[in-house]
Amino acid sequence: MKTILITGSAGFIGANLVKRLLTEMPDGKIVGVDNLNDYYDPSLKQYRLRELDKAYKALIPGLTSPLIPGLTRNLQYDFVQGDISDKSLVDSLFEKYHFDIVVNLAAQAGVRYSIDNPDAYIQSNILGFYNILEACRHNPVQHLVYASSSSVYGGNKKVPFSTDDRVDNPVSLYAATKKSNELMAHCYSKLYNIPSTGLRFFTVYGPAGRPDMAYFGFTNKLLKGQTIQIYNYGNCRRDFTYIDDIVEGIVRVMWKAPAEEVPYAIYNIGGGQPENLLDFVTILQEELVRAGVLPPDYDFEAHKQLVPMQPGDVPATYADTSALERDFGFTPRTPLREGLRKFAEWYKEYYG
Repeated sequence: MKTILITGSAGFIGANLVKRLLTEMPDGKIVGVDNLNDYYDPSLKQYRLRELDKAYKALIPGLTSPLIPGLTRNLQYDFVQGDISDKSLVDSLFEKYHFDIVVNLAAQAGVRYSIDNPDAYIQSNILGFYNILEACRHNPVQHLVYASSSSVYGGNKKVPFSTDDRVDNPVSLYAATKKSNELMAHCYSKLYNIPSTGLRFFTVYGPAGRPDMAYFGFTNKLLKGQTIQIYNYGNCRRDFTYIDDIVEGIVRVMWKAPAEEVPYAIYNIGGGQPENLLDFVTILQEELVRAGVLPPDYDFEAHKQLVPMQPGDVPATYADTSALERDFGFTPRTPLREGLRKFAEWYKEYYG
């Protein structure tokens, strides 16, 4: 029986990870922590928590799982509203639950937001992660998995981005905090023998995602008849990664801690097929029409504006996932149209 801590459990990736584990784990304990801040609409986080509550109640401990025939459950799920920058809270959770695996997904996200709101990033991404590391030091865990980001590659011009590349030139504070997490984790792995794995996520999307992400923001604006801005005049390429592929990668990694002399590893999780932003917008609008979010005669050209590159942004992200495939036999494979179709259908259902 494993006891697992998932921070940021009401967030996009965190909630999907908890749901996956509620579906698959036969026994053990899952503890989710989230501060439910208002960086974006908290009602979306509450929606995710309600979905998790439904999933948990459908798997009453000791009864046969309705999702997996023949499987009985002895699984406990607890949610704690709190902030990982609160050291006393983090320490009390580790002392109470004695976690075997920690998946740290709590972070202040967003590249552009970091330009005007640096304090939030230092508080959550630096101080919060330090508290997690210290708690793992004093309450030994079998594996610490944490979210890094493709943004650490900064202005690197060599593509695809490999974890062997130098990442010393971040172009946003958000990227700098994620690179700092990797350095801090390496230090704790070496000094205190804490097995840790950092995961560099590439542009995650899907149903119930973050409203500040382009696909979600574009949809909101188009529905209101507003104009969407396409950066770098449409000459951006993004390695979009569907949420189920991200979760699959995390699940495979979390059960297998690095066994090297210094138990530390970094992996990319990305689609490996960067898409041109204009092509992405075309597919999105087609799927929004198909799902009935927008009418068939919607004039997209009248609502698109090509604008210059924004501060802190990069022209392309492109993941080399060969290490993930080599060590875990997995590479994200969900086609962009399939993922955007699921998003559009969810959007129609959620917002009516």
